Amino acid sequence: MVRAQLVITPWKYLSFSPKPLKTNFFHSTSSQQSETSKCGWKVLFFGTDEFALESLKRLHQEYRSKRHVNHLEAVTAYEGDENAVTKYAQDHGIKIHHWPMEACLDFDIGLVVSFGRLIPSRIIKSFPLGMINVHASLLPRWRGAAPIIHALMNGDRTTGVTIMKIAPKKFDVGEIINQKEIQIDDHETQIQLHKRLASMGGDLLMETLGKLPDIINSGIAQSPENVTYAPKIQKNISIVKWKEMTARDVYNLQRALTGIFPLKTTFQGKSVKIFGVKLVKKIPRDCYERESNPGKIYYDKNEGSLLVQCKNDSWVTVDEIALAGKPKMSATDFNNGFFKNRWDRVLFFGVEQQPNNENKINKRVLKL
Repeated sequence: MVRAQLVITPWKYLSFSPKPLKTNFFHSTSSQQSETSKCGWKVLFFGTDEFALESLKRLHQEYRSKRHVNHLEAVTAYEGDENAVTKYAQDHGIKIHHWPMEACLDFDIGLVVSFGRLIPSRIIKSFPLGMINVHASLLPRWRGAAPIIHALMNGDRTTGVTIMKIAPKKFDVGEIINQKEIQIDDHETQIQLHKRLASMGGDLLMETLGKLPDIINSGIAQSPENVTYAPKIQKNISIVKWKEMTARDVYNLQRALTGIFPLKTTFQGKSVKIFGVKLVKKIPRDCYERESNPGKIYYDKNEGSLLVQCKNDSWVTVDEIALAGKPKMSATDFNNGFFKNRWDRVLFFGVEQQPNNENKINKRVLKL
């Protein structure tokens, strides 16, 4: 992926969220409802993270041009260094309000992108045009906080962006008013797909604003069929289950968690992180000679990597390993430390001792 970079984990993906800001409620001063005009709409934007930021940037451009937006303010839900919306708003003179709020008067429409809070009916009804949300999936597939991660883990070949009306009491169930589909590349990671969908979300939002107010009344109810859910993830989702996961499953898990969590297994009862997981292009002949046993590792000296057996006799390669409390080491260093000149030794990841029927080995093989 090429270039080293600092990646801030989007809090909305995780099974916890930062502490909300303690602020006074924001009260608008007027209840006058504006009508559509050549100068655009009065917009109140709700968002927090990098995904939301792309839409806010597009809205700010529209505000400066006075085309679809003639007034723009923003609402954020928590404090923290990773609150990209707050930082951008402060840098560009956009007025910020802090959640929770009692009312949102003097605005035509509320736009919600990666906000992470249920919005009560009284807030939704305070906007003449209601509220709409930009969601990073093809609803009703992947309702929830982490649609990009779940799409990649599941091996989806397509995804997209949905713009829907905000409904009270439940997330991601409102009528769909706009939607666009894209193909997912076989090797695309969470970071790459997140960036692509964020940009698409901004484009689709601008297209939707240009069709107001008519598009609001053209919403289509979500089908009750094919509904799937994308809840916030927990750290233990990164643990590889070798007997249950094919090579593609393991690779997809790494793609989904890139920039969030490294993949994990265990070695001698301690946690081990593995890096640089790839699908095997060509399996060495030695691997075919062994019985199927998900978790075994063969050191491929020609490639300088570890080959790890997965479910259904499929294999992945691993480039680097980090033992508990230690820095990363290459697959070659791991081989030199645990296998070189020890042809009768069998090591195991994930079990305390080796099975009785595998106490001798002639190759550099270990078990996860």
